[in-house]
Amino acid sequence: MTVTGPHDDGSAGRRRMRGAWHASRRALVASRRAVAPPLRAAVRVADRPRMWRRLGLALALVVTSLVGVTIGLLVAGPSHDDVGPFAAQFSLTPSLSGGTEVQIPPLGSLELASHDGPAHLTVRLEALDQKRTLALATDPNGIAKASSGAVNDVERGITRMVFQATGAGVLGALVLSAFVFRNMKRVAICGALALVTILGSGGIAVATFRPGSVDEPRYHGLLSNAPAVIGDAKQIANQFGQYRDELQRLVNNVSKLYGTLSTLPVYQPAPGSLRVLHISDLHLNPAAWSVISTVVKQYDINLVVDTGDIDDWGTQVEASFVNSIGALKIPYVFVRGNHDSGTTADAVAKQSNAIVLENRIVTVDGLTIAGIGDPQFTPDKEPGPSGAAGHQAAEVQEASGEKLAQTIRNAGKPVDVAMVHEPASAGALDGLVPLVLAGHIHHRDVSTMPQLTGQQKTALMVEGSTGGAGLRGLEGEAPTPLEMSVLYFDPTHALQGYDDITLGGTGQTEVTIQRHVVKAPPSGSPSGSPNPSRS
Repeated sequence: MTVTGPHDDGSAGRRRMRGAWHASRRALVASRRAVAPPLRAAVRVADRPRMWRRLGLALALVVTSLVGVTIGLLVAGPSHDDVGPFAAQFSLTPSLSGGTEVQIPPLGSLELASHDGPAHLTVRLEALDQKRTLALATDPNGIAKASSGAVNDVERGITRMVFQATGAGVLGALVLSAFVFRNMKRVAICGALALVTILGSGGIAVATFRPGSVDEPRYHGLLSNAPAVIGDAKQIANQFGQYRDELQRLVNNVSKLYGTLSTLPVYQPAPGSLRVLHISDLHLNPAAWSVISTVVKQYDINLVVDTGDIDDWGTQVEASFVNSIGALKIPYVFVRGNHDSGTTADAVAKQSNAIVLENRIVTVDGLTIAGIGDPQFTPDKEPGPSGAAGHQAAEVQEASGEKLAQTIRNAGKPVDVAMVHEPASAGALDGLVPLVLAGHIHHRDVSTMPQLTGQQKTALMVEGSTGGAGLRGLEGEAPTPLEMSVLYFDPTHALQGYDDITLGGTGQTEVTIQRHVVKAPPSGSPSGSPNPSRS
């Protein structure tokens, strides 16, 4: 018989417990191996939205930074500086192709493939500063100084613009990110991204800079319509010394005109008389406005009359050229020329002191004026057509003059002055008015039209080109002079006399002011018939 003691029972119990423990451990390991892969997969799935959120946040930071930089550049990026006598605006804008654009209102613009990268440079010549222009005119070495300092002026302007644009771009990014995220860390990140973007763009521009691009510009606007003038500009660039001397002489002309007008014994008309400045054919020459302004002030002009061709092509881009009319601050009566479109007339009419006559009659300062615009719009036509085309054009002009004559007859009241553009329109006005003003032919001519029986004499005064025929005045060996006339009307609105002012064209130094006194008509002759004599 076998007897089991207490010791044997304890050992068996421990073995059973150890076996149960190992069994449960194996079961736990097996279950963990079975459950772990699905749990890890579930965790990865749960982390995906967080990853997308991080990517979305990074993208939002970049986009916000770029948009902020763009807004900053557009709002506060442009800077203003002086380039010679010009006030210029320098600005940077985002671009895919880089490059530089030089805007020269109202002539148009030119593009230079100066650099690559996401930054486009724009230089806009906005206006001439009066004080610097006068200083340039009175300094014999003014042109030389302006020429030597032009490069430094541009470099200074671009440098100032770069610093201002950098600050504006970074500030724009900071402000926009603060509004979007409201988190200082993210705002700082956007500011850093903006700075890196701007500096990187500048680095690309410097690395790809092409100095030779100045020799191959692309022209837009009116500049592209004047290839002959563009050719002259290239020749000027190659022979700058000679051109600088010619330009210096032209500036001296203006200075000489100032001095001549200051010392000239001004004609003393009767009390209550009018001083009228007759101009014509500016042809988009900005230099004409400074001379006109000087004459208006020196002669105390009451009224300006313009017989057309203020523009060259009648395009919208030329509209800003007429803004100088408002600066004269006296009435300005205008009729269209064959180079002036309806757009031109609308731009003139928008000036607060301007009156556009289109087959109508107005009274300004007591002087009754009738006028009609040129019936044809032919911006590519030169003055003086010939042959069959010239005959047909003359018939159209005569019909236009007859139309204005009928308007005068229907008005039933005396007209003191009639305005047309082409002299060919004046024939129908003979005997209806004492004075007809015209332009178009680019040289001055004064004549008395054939007197009709029982009617008053009519004088035809054709003005030369106050703009020196504009850009075309630079062509050829005989530059077109700048011409204008001051007309003196007595209280009865009869012409007493006139001063013909001539400023020599480019390369010429002569300035002349010739006075003409209108002789009183013989006893029994109709009044208001000019018979000029030189004095």
